[in-house]
Amino acid sequence: MSKSGFYYGLALCGHLGLLGLLIIWNVWLYPPTIFPVAIVLLVYIGPLLIPLRGLLHGRLYTHAWTHFLALFYFTVGVMIAAANLEERWYAIAQVVLSIMLFMGSMLFVRYRARENKTLH
Repeated sequence: MSKSGFYYGLALCGHLGLLGLLIIWNVWLYPPTIFPVAIVLLVYIGPLLIPLRGLLHGRLYTHAWTHFLALFYFTVGVMIAAANLEERWYAIAQVVLSIMLFMGSMLFVRYRARENKTLH
């Protein structure tokens, strides 16, 4: 397996894991009490659905801007981990998955671009 293949898998595991964690967390484990669940899912999980097709197809441009999206989920996870003791472990899992998405996307673009350069 090439380096870009490894980082592609890391980015997909981070993205799909983050998507699954947030759905389970907000729908089943700790549903929101102030806002309707549908609005929370739309605002919190909706941005993860935008790059899904490009990530699954391994498009460099999508990976290049998706790692910026991971920073939002990293920040929110750190804030929840610091503020809410009941949900701390889920927030730490969100932080770990967002780091996986960030590093996987960034390094996938780097190594895939190098591989494409050497092929041409």
